[in-house]
Amino acid sequence: MIDKVIIAEDHTSANLSLQKTMEELQIKHYDDAYYCDDALNKIRVAKKNGQPYDLLITDLSFEADEKVQIIDDGYKLIKAVREVQPEIMILVFTGEHRPTMIDSLYKEYEIDAYVRKARNDVKELKLAFDALSKGQQYYPRALAQLVKQSNTYEFTEFDIHIIRLLSQGYQQNEIPDYLKQRNIRPCSLSTIEKRLNQIREELGFSKNEQLVLFCKETGIL
Repeated sequence: MIDKVIIAEDHTSANLSLQKTMEELQIKHYDDAYYCDDALNKIRVAKKNGQPYDLLITDLSFEADEKVQIIDDGYKLIKAVREVQPEIMILVFTGEHRPTMIDSLYKEYEIDAYVRKARNDVKELKLAFDALSKGQQYYPRALAQLVKQSNTYEFTEFDIHIIRLLSQGYQQNEIPDYLKQRNIRPCSLSTIEKRLNQIREELGFSKNEQLVLFCKETGIL
């Protein structure tokens, strides 16, 4: 059961949207903080007073301003909060969407839920709350699929090199000359074509553009 929530979010619009969602979910008590230091202090005080928060909702990025902060991002906040109150549930609400990065939040930072700031984020938040209320971890299905897909093919340094060139606007038939000028081998067009065809086939893509987008989204590039 989630009765008490604290929101760490420095953008007013996102903060207010989260508060509205709390009301829709009939959360009995919720507080907010625009700075990580303030969020940590509220969690520390609540814990000391025997009225701890059940859930922390935090962004990962916080813009710096004239107010000096000891904890200046969500990553550091999560670690600090875990030291103060290990049992608190943590939901990351952020625009960050690289699967490898999000996957590391579950494994390294031991978060309980992730929701991307996007068109359907309110719906996603409610699904996450439903899972957390049942004592379950919430891991978006679409994210899980991307992580699984990224692990099905082991990219070589050469693979990443030619895909990065494609992402920079080079045409496939221009890459051999680029590689030759820098004495990078192999550099024949046939080798590059075969390699890209193999990668696309392994990952289920029909176009290089799809491959480039996938590599950006999964943090390979």
